[in-house]
Amino acid sequence: MTTRWLTSEEQRAWRAYIAATHLLEDAIDRQLQQDAGMPHLYYSILANLSEVPDRQLRMTDLAEKTKITRSRLTYAVSRLEKDGLVRRENCKWDGRGSIAALTDEGMAVLERTAPGHVETVRASLFDHLSEDQVGQLEEICAQIAGALDEGGSRPTPDEVPWRRRSAPPCS
Repeated sequence: MTTRWLTSEEQRAWRAYIAATHLLEDAIDRQLQQDAGMPHLYYSILANLSEVPDRQLRMTDLAEKTKITRSRLTYAVSRLEKDGLVRRENCKWDGRGSIAALTDEGMAVLERTAPGHVETVRASLFDHLSEDQVGQLEEICAQIAGALDEGGSRPTPDEVPWRRRSAPPCS
């Protein structure tokens, strides 16, 4: 197979993307550590739980939404559970499965932290873009995500742990 090397323009775009994403993730992590004592991943777990009915998700579904391995999610949820922000329950439908549920205290932390988080995202990203560029960013990211998630290069469940399904959803 012949290597398809990046052109000079592609190389510049790639490096700019890497620099921007690393700096953005660092800015978000610093804000969340300062305001809530938690990394971005933990905030994302709370946010995902806050957006679903009954503020609870099966752990495998939460792993898929946050794009992390089940073992990494288990560790993160254990830490959040220790802080009283998340509660883990057995799945009523499948005895092998478990559910992560956002507690009232977790919701309060999320509500208290969200304004600073949104301001950091706005100041770090959107304040530097025109309205047209915001639309382009959405279009570009959606195209990339769609190609990776649904295209011919979509990983199999064995390659991507958060896609594994062992049982039907809990009810």
